Amino acid sequence: MSRKQQLHRPGPQPGPPADDTGCHILHVDMDAFFVSVELLERPELRGRPVVVGGAGPRGVVSAASYEARTFGVHSAMPMSRARRLCPRAVVLPVSHGKYSRVSAAVFEIFRSVTPLVEGLSLDEAFLDVAGAGRRLGRPAEIARLIREQVRDQQGITCSVGVASTKFVAKLASTRCKPDGLLVVPADGVVGFLHPLPVAALWGVGERTEQTLTRLGLRTVGQLAEVPLATLQRELGNALGAHLHELAWGRDPREVVPHTPDKSIGAEETFDTDVDDPEVIRRELLRLSEKVGARLRASGNAGRTVSVKLRMAGFKTITRARTLAEPTDLARVIYVTARELYEGAGLERVRLRLVGVRVENLRPAGEAPRQLTFDEPEHGWREAERAMDQVAHRFGSGAVRPAALVRRAEPGDGRDGRDGTR
Repeated sequence: MSRKQQLHRPGPQPGPPADDTGCHILHVDMDAFFVSVELLERPELRGRPVVVGGAGPRGVVSAASYEARTFGVHSAMPMSRARRLCPRAVVLPVSHGKYSRVSAAVFEIFRSVTPLVEGLSLDEAFLDVAGAGRRLGRPAEIARLIREQVRDQQGITCSVGVASTKFVAKLASTRCKPDGLLVVPADGVVGFLHPLPVAALWGVGERTEQTLTRLGLRTVGQLAEVPLATLQRELGNALGAHLHELAWGRDPREVVPHTPDKSIGAEETFDTDVDDPEVIRRELLRLSEKVGARLRASGNAGRTVSVKLRMAGFKTITRARTLAEPTDLARVIYVTARELYEGAGLERVRLRLVGVRVENLRPAGEAPRQLTFDEPEHGWREAERAMDQVAHRFGSGAVRPAALVRRAEPGDGRDGRDGTR
């Protein structure tokens, strides 16, 4: 069994109710989220192996149904390998707009329970329900309520771990997938942790796992018994101390309701390497449109625009420019990104990947508002917001710049897949 399969093997469903005293941290994780959202529109695919991701030769798996996972398919795997492992898999393109809408509705359910919601991604979050007990009941009861509301209101399932710390709650949700609920009692943390493989600990990547295996440490319990000084000598002071604390279930981190975005970006890996500047510029325009829409959806604007350019040989360069004022306009982002690309001297160099990113974010309402030199009073900003409204109602492809309304060309990434990160 692979390392990944060990960590994500569905655990036993709980029998009699566990003691949830002091277990005020919940980790809610949607089950195969992208796939589950797609199946709402394609119910005939239920029970079949379904994979969401890029269908091209360089596509990557974004999500896999549990039926596909039994063949060894998992997220971040090259799609070509996923197809070899599971030839019968149905491959669907990524549709970020749909996932964002369902995610927003799910997070509204979370916030109806407690304001202390820390989102980790579109499909998972920590909740601190210590203050919700008088209104909604004990932590396990709140977890059951959340699962019922997500199922009834959105038609998809989630798994919930209930524990006294964030680390243990996250492990618990992993162990009870899919569609499960697992409470780890405060006095049962050590018994829960110590049989697990060392790879279950946050901070143990493949290299660290190899080091621990060389030392004969395969389980969390074995690691816990090693003197702190020995771990620090072998792994370094910081990592050694970190793993020692986790091995005994100690995790003082609190649920942080909101962590501001540091940057918003998107990138695309072409199916075949591209050296046509016009194709590159069109892709930069498409990515700029996507980034601008995400900035406006998040209520942010940014001052620094950067491009990422990866050549056929995997050498990657980035170029960035800081603007005079923050922007959330795709038009401004694109003009800057195009100039950065043209200034990089790669207009006839074969590129494998391009990306656009906006950094130095701040709330858009705090950003100074000035008209650009050729912008009418009701101009580009209003046009782009109108496009946002159309896309929200009819989908992201319903309206787009004229330069992007064209037939696909070999290698230009227009195969219907969405390679954003």
